[in-house]
Amino acid sequence: MPHAGSAAGDKALKHAVHIAKFDSSEILVLHVVEQLQRPPTFALSGTESKSLVKEFKKAAKQSVINSEKEMKTKVEHYKLQNINIKYKVVVGYADEVITKYVKNHKFELIVMAKRKKLSGLRRLLSLGSVSRKVVEIGKCPVLLIDA
Repeated sequence: MPHAGSAAGDKALKHAVHIAKFDSSEILVLHVVEQLQRPPTFALSGTESKSLVKEFKKAAKQSVINSEKEMKTKVEHYKLQNINIKYKVVVGYADEVITKYVKNHKFELIVMAKRKKLSGLRRLLSLGSVSRKVVEIGKCPVLLIDA
């Protein structure tokens, strides 16, 4: 189940846990840390450029560490309730990482939050870009949680 580290992801995780309690399924929480774009350094001196790139790499690494801690905390909470759950943190672009993961692994069900907020008929017909791409793959059923 993809989890963006948001309240919407927490809501979808609760649904996944509820389902898993009935059939002892394993849950995989997949969190994608957005790949940061390297800042432009062409207007900086060599020393400034190196310093900026070093700080940038440090911030990117810290983002992964923070995400690992956050997902581990969420997973440990449910493990205490005897839920078979694990997590994986990957760096990349959410739509690419999640769709690739879905294509390359066998899942019985994907539970994920639907993030796009619209009203009326447009609400019924539209999905966020990531959820839309996961649904279009069609490898297994997808339960979208409106958060």
